[in-house]
Amino acid sequence: MSEKIENVVIVGSGPAGWTAAIYAARANLNPLLYEGAALQEHYDLGRGPLGQLAMTTEVENFPGFPSGDLSGYLDNAIDDSLRQYMAPHQKHGVSGPELMELMRQQAKNFGTRVVTDDIIEVDFSGKPFKLKPREGDQWLEARSVIIATGARANYLGLESENKYKNRGVSACAVCDGALPRFRNKPCVVVGGGDSAIEEADYLSKYSSVVYLVHRRDKFRASQAMVDRIMANDKVEVVWNHVVKDVLGDDQNGVTGAKLASTVDDSTKEVETSGFFLAIGHTPNTDFLKGKLEMNNAGYLKWTVPFRTNTSVDGVFAAGDVADDNYRQAITAAGSGCMAALDAERWLASQGLH
Repeated sequence: MSEKIENVVIVGSGPAGWTAAIYAARANLNPLLYEGAALQEHYDLGRGPLGQLAMTTEVENFPGFPSGDLSGYLDNAIDDSLRQYMAPHQKHGVSGPELMELMRQQAKNFGTRVVTDDIIEVDFSGKPFKLKPREGDQWLEARSVIIATGARANYLGLESENKYKNRGVSACAVCDGALPRFRNKPCVVVGGGDSAIEEADYLSKYSSVVYLVHRRDKFRASQAMVDRIMANDKVEVVWNHVVKDVLGDDQNGVTGAKLASTVDDSTKEVETSGFFLAIGHTPNTDFLKGKLEMNNAGYLKWTVPFRTNTSVDGVFAAGDVADDNYRQAITAAGSGCMAALDAERWLASQGLH
């Protein structure tokens, strides 16, 4: 075991983890944050260091970053060792990688210690809590823990889908649907549940037409949602079809989708500038199975109303790892603040801080 018992260990990065770190550091808790290992397999799943937002481009709905040239500010705010590896600023506001690097730098400025590694195992059966990093054979000990490992969007697994991520392929219409590349152009949404219908309905406000592709002849969504989408004349449901390929080119990104019938051998192509997946998310909670209470989908349960408490006293959860409803950067950041405050107050109530 480690010689030192940490006040708070934060597992995971992204808006929730970095915000928790900022608040915990300013509360003099001297937080230790494990941001995740920089492994290609993690990046492929959208769960590398800095979280899913670092895999996106434009971020138009995070408050405080209107359209404008942030080049000078970014050069001044972000450490040179990190800034030199970032893509040139596009002068439209802020991008996902830029926003995450700014949060990371802010957390470090207040004294957060950052380790680029995973926590692969935990023992919450007693106190202090024990956590095992991927690297090395020594367990950490902590008085309190904040879990902020997020949730990754599910994809079809097509090579072309991965090729055009952030160039027309997205798993969040609310995040990306209003971007110029999708306005007044056709878009495709894949899925058949409430989330898919919500995505299609949202996109219809901006797109010329939304093709809602579903492998069956009946939606899994609630009847109220079905009634709403069937009444939307900008949404065209493509029943009994699956996606065989995402079409595009290096200059334009996504330009179309190849669909295959599930009832015969026919195929067809549709023109589209956007390809949106709405086939669910998978919370990054595998290492917590049997350790914390979860819902049927694997999301951590908040056990106290309007608080970030989990089923283990002294362990808190922030962001998409416990939120299967909103899944937005701003809500994740808000719950990161809550988790840090909850942890600070819990430590004080236990006479530990």
